Amino acid sequence: MKILRILTIGLALFSLTAGYAAGKKKTDAKKTVLRMVDPDATPETKALYANLWEIQKKGVMFGHHDYPSYGVGWRGDADRSDVKDIVGDHPAVYSLDMAGIDDRKIEFIKAAHKRGGLSMLVWHQTNPLTEGPGKKYPVGTAWDNTKVVDQILTEGSEMNIKYKKRLDDVAEAFSKMVDENGKLIPVIFRPLHEHTQTWNWWGSKATTEQEFIDFWRFIITYLRDVKGVHNVIYAISPQMDAVYPDPKARLQFRWPGDEWVDLLGMDCYHGRNTRAFVSNMKAISELSAELGKPVGVTETGLENNHKPDYWTVDLLPAMKGNPCSMVVAWRNEKPSHAYGPYPSDSTAEDFQVFYDDPYTLFEKDLPDMYTMPKGVVIKKW
Repeated sequence: MKILRILTIGLALFSLTAGYAAGKKKTDAKKTVLRMVDPDATPETKALYANLWEIQKKGVMFGHHDYPSYGVGWRGDADRSDVKDIVGDHPAVYSLDMAGIDDRKIEFIKAAHKRGGLSMLVWHQTNPLTEGPGKKYPVGTAWDNTKVVDQILTEGSEMNIKYKKRLDDVAEAFSKMVDENGKLIPVIFRPLHEHTQTWNWWGSKATTEQEFIDFWRFIITYLRDVKGVHNVIYAISPQMDAVYPDPKARLQFRWPGDEWVDLLGMDCYHGRNTRAFVSNMKAISELSAELGKPVGVTETGLENNHKPDYWTVDLLPAMKGNPCSMVVAWRNEKPSHAYGPYPSDSTAEDFQVFYDDPYTLFEKDLPDMYTMPKGVVIKKW
């Protein structure tokens, strides 16, 4: 474990983070006040949220999508991940898809939680208007941007009724995420990721600004107020691949309101454009302070043809000095479709250096993420 090094980094960063002038976060000599989308969130969910804020003072958690299910050259091995094969430790964040959620995935969530890690769900949900048997890519999938959100928002319509049934299934999945003592496991949920893009049916081509905002609020209201889901941290995650004239405005594209977002994320497929990553990291870190919300790089990585020093040269320097809770690599399936490291990858040696750096946090480095840290309280809006 890298506890001593983490403490050193924490002291070094204290002067940076202590000076935050957060818009919705207020500090006094004793307490930091944060606010969540769900005022009735479970105590453990509130604790996780507070720790997401606090962890930014210590370093950045590394995460990986689908890491316990499969990797390069293996599938279904117990207690394995490509990351663990290199460094002997699992990622701190387990990213997975709500689409196709089943008991197997829920068991992985339970296992990560038991070890002290955390889980984050993205949702590649099919287009409810065009989905059906025999439909092929992209028709009927998340990538089918046929307009439908306006129909979902029409109370009592066929799509409205159908979509509520879909949310019923989502609520049931969240209710099954319980620990060995029967307590609900807190998770981060990204229901409408990359809404800045045109590929999805909830995105910029298939919805107006108001339709997207209303849809975001509709999902949360139904899960939280109708279905009684209280173990979820809601994350919004625009795609940020380039250098933008106003990156803060891009990060708040179609913003549904401060009281409707817990965590501000960004999906960064910037390739080797490190200038873009540095610019966007600076912007999201500044917004974290202004909004009083934890932030994270919710997806990133090079798909193939990896740069041998990618982790320590492209990613790590941009993270340091820009407080951010996590950086999550997309999945590893095969060498031509692997965003994270694996033992035979050209970046494996560099990833070990990345792991050894006291600023990077893996599963064994985490504090108790489900106990409220001292000096933080969660209040209602």
